[in-house]
Amino acid sequence: MMNEELKKQLRNRGICVIIPTYNNDTTIKTVVEKSLLYCDDVIVVTDGCTDCTTDILDAIDGITIVSYPQNRGKGYALKMGFRKALEMGFSYAITLDGDGQHYPEDIPLFLKANQEYPQSLIIGSRQLEGVDRSKGSSFANKFSNFWFYVQTGRALPDTQTGYRLYPLHRLCGLSLLTSRYEAELELLVFASWHGVKLVPIPVQVYYPPRNERVSHFRPGKDFARISVLNTVLCFLAVVYGLPLRLWRTLMTFLRTAYSLLFFLFFTLVVFTPFVWIYTKVGKMTECRRYRLHQLIYHASRFVMIHHGIPGTKYEYKVAEGIDFNKPRIIICNHQSHLDLMCQLVFTPKIVFLTNAWVWNNPFYGSLIRNAEYLPVREGLDEIMPHLRSLIERGYSIAVYPEGTRSKDCRIGRFHQGAFYMAREFGLEILPMILYGPGKILPKTGWHLHKGKFFVEVDKPLTQEELSAMGDLKQQASTMRKRYKEKYEEIANRMEQ
Repeated sequence: MMNEELKKQLRNRGICVIIPTYNNDTTIKTVVEKSLLYCDDVIVVTDGCTDCTTDILDAIDGITIVSYPQNRGKGYALKMGFRKALEMGFSYAITLDGDGQHYPEDIPLFLKANQEYPQSLIIGSRQLEGVDRSKGSSFANKFSNFWFYVQTGRALPDTQTGYRLYPLHRLCGLSLLTSRYEAELELLVFASWHGVKLVPIPVQVYYPPRNERVSHFRPGKDFARISVLNTVLCFLAVVYGLPLRLWRTLMTFLRTAYSLLFFLFFTLVVFTPFVWIYTKVGKMTECRRYRLHQLIYHASRFVMIHHGIPGTKYEYKVAEGIDFNKPRIIICNHQSHLDLMCQLVFTPKIVFLTNAWVWNNPFYGSLIRNAEYLPVREGLDEIMPHLRSLIERGYSIAVYPEGTRSKDCRIGRFHQGAFYMAREFGLEILPMILYGPGKILPKTGWHLHKGKFFVEVDKPLTQEELSAMGDLKQQASTMRKRYKEKYEEIANRMEQ
């Protein structure tokens, strides 16, 4: 990734770099200048430096300096850096030490992890194999890892690393933070207790020769302080951390159970019997079939907008002048079982192309079949006459060009079917971009997460605009590229 593009992506996601430093005059210039190669937004906290660190930093353009006269410790420096970053409008902060131990070249790894795991605390796990470390340093890391597991029930390979990406709006226990370097462990513990996902990623580490190392660690005093802290945290783990974890687990179960029971009740007790009676009593005229679509439309709006799925919120943005009563081919990225309901809130005059298992589903298959949602079994040719009839009756056809749900919400390869139908029927293509369903109910997940649904309906594309992209394969490729760019833009906005 080119550095300018990296800088742009970091800024779009609200990510800055924070470097706390105390008397690192031999390394700080190199660390800051290398960081500026990857990120334009660098905050350096001078923790009461008594050497020439401050003078060196004053000579570097393009950085923000937070300074105070008395040395207060790394915990206090981090707190001041986080506060400054929040004041400046950032949502995330990558922290690295000023002693040259961490490589700014690894900043792209944190960006990639943040894109994959938004709102998570990313931990740069140092690759320490073959590194010349003191026995005290090695023991301290193992000691810290052990007590972290005891206090949280989570295992991490490196709890003492200072190379991390923090979600600033999810920092917990900041007001209780100890002032020295053990504050980083405390931040991890509080984050874990409050349900922040902790994601370790491998990073490089540099340890200079022993005679060149600068360390402010005082073995006797600091180990005593760490032991006291671990004693306090173990007590809090029992009276505070564990109840929080149990409460979170209970609420996740209740949200999922409620939604599942809600779904089963309305499909088995309400919709399925109603549809059976509705279709068996009297002739299925066009007017009666449209009322069935209106029922689906109002039910979707009730669930997604008015009633809502517990712990979620639904928002949408529609391009100016969109008339949903005009037949079009609607394309959308595919993430979750919830995608259909996200789209159905806009109009009753929409029909989906589905997989065979959806069409034959024992719970809602009858509703799907009677609403004329069509299965794609052996290509489009066999259903083209039925699609033409639907379009002539004023319905839009919704297609997922990816063909299957994405496991990680990334935009997969687009098939050509939607563009073929648009060409054959002479219709515009209406793009819809979904964000959220794949995070709230992932393809491989079994329970509902908290989150936000967002749907953006873009301007329709005419056949002239589509033809200008090239043949069907080129149209599919071009639209996939647009979707990737648009989804990244939406994700950057939603995940800050």
